[in-house]
Amino acid sequence: MIQRIVSSRGGLLLAALLLASAAALADPAQDFATHCAACHGADRLGGTGPALIPETLGRVRGIDQVIAHGRPLTQMAGFKDQLSAQRIGDLVAFLKAPLAESPTWTTADIGASRAMAPGYTPAAAPVFDADPLNITLVVETGDHHVSVLDGDRLEVLDRFPTPYAVHGGPKFSPDGRFVFIMSRDGWVQKYDIWSLAEVGRVRAGLNSRNIALSHDGQWLAVANYLPQTLTILSTDTLEPVRVIDVAARDGTPSRVSAVYQAPDRRSFILALKDAPEIWEIATDPDAGPFHDGYVHSYEKGATEAFGAQRGLFARRRIPTQEPLDDFFFDPGYRNLIGTNREGTKGVVINLTSGGKVAELPLPGMPHLGSGITWDRNGHKVMATPHLNEGVLSVIDMTDWTLVKQIPTHGPGFFLRSHETSPYVWADVFMSDRKDEIHIIDKQSLEIVRTLTPAPGQTAAHTEFTRDGRYALVSIWEDDGALVVYDAKTLEEVKRLPMRKPSGKYNVWNKITFSDGTSH
Repeated sequence: MIQRIVSSRGGLLLAALLLASAAALADPAQDFATHCAACHGADRLGGTGPALIPETLGRVRGIDQVIAHGRPLTQMAGFKDQLSAQRIGDLVAFLKAPLAESPTWTTADIGASRAMAPGYTPAAAPVFDADPLNITLVVETGDHHVSVLDGDRLEVLDRFPTPYAVHGGPKFSPDGRFVFIMSRDGWVQKYDIWSLAEVGRVRAGLNSRNIALSHDGQWLAVANYLPQTLTILSTDTLEPVRVIDVAARDGTPSRVSAVYQAPDRRSFILALKDAPEIWEIATDPDAGPFHDGYVHSYEKGATEAFGAQRGLFARRRIPTQEPLDDFFFDPGYRNLIGTNREGTKGVVINLTSGGKVAELPLPGMPHLGSGITWDRNGHKVMATPHLNEGVLSVIDMTDWTLVKQIPTHGPGFFLRSHETSPYVWADVFMSDRKDEIHIIDKQSLEIVRTLTPAPGQTAAHTEFTRDGRYALVSIWEDDGALVVYDAKTLEEVKRLPMRKPSGKYNVWNKITFSDGTSH
């Protein structure tokens, strides 16, 4: 009996030693090659699955749980039966480690990734009887889909899959027929709203920030962190037409924080993350010349200059005192407001002269990209939420003075309104009262009502229908919903279940550059 117990204990000890030895020999790189590379690429840069590199995983939470249990309704399987908790933890650390060499993504790589939808045939007219300009796209991040919502009947016309982790707002062609959607790992998808069908997709970068469409709808610009480039695509074919390496005048490479359309200027405006410059890229074939270097004479016809660029995609550098980010533009795109890296102030730059017009005290990380404008007392004003303070700052765009800071129940992320509405809708997305939406009177600048669409759940990102009749609010949960309010009475009209709905984008509001929506 004693001998059997000793033998049993010896077997247990041997088994424990073998397990410990196996754990010590476990190689996360080999585990990645065995279990992940087929979908995510041997180089971790993505395939049928997203890229698994620090630049794209930085804000993703619960990676260990995804590896262990998979993602419902996707091709991502769980590996808890094949990998121990220790090996999963080691694999997560491996994925969060930088690549040995900074990867490149060339024009040829972009072109090779292009995949047009087989069988796509453009419809001669909308295949539905709803108003095609009152369509609202709802991005559902819970399972990476977009719902196409009829803004009059408040019914979903289509629901289509998108690339993983859509980031930045979709951009519509000038006629509102096509929409372009971008993911964090650089995929750009083209969708035909009339046909309710995908046209195709292409990978424009490896880690991308947002997209912008040219004034004439011919070119789509993609801002990239990795590689540090601006990619310009043909909107017709999704083929790459230019890849521009981004570096400061002194040669320092820079990530592109964002790219914006400036339709009145016929250009793209770039925010550079790592350089004290703003770039303007012409979308006008007659643009320029723009001079980088010494100019001996500006006389017409003079050629004594260095570094001149002219024509389509010519670059103009606007030097600044420090890197600026998160731009907001005044009507006509004459001036922009940007924030400094510390998020303590706003700097107004005139885009014609390149000079600084004003400096605004805006501590608490203003989120200018969510700013909106309206008319108040004969003046055009803009408002911005703050990511670190529970206030909304209202700025007079006539003389660039701070009109008021409206106290809120916590830091917010999004503002929305509509020309027909007397109210601004503001969330407090970054606070512990994130289930609230403030309704603010545009003239008195006072909170007149606070809505709680779903107590205890996150409420965010309002969008209006074309006529301003309805306001649509997201319940930003995996088992969330789109809550429809009567914009005048502020009463709930309808609730549509959705999978973590985030941004919502009405065709008419976007293509007309409505004052009530961010651009």
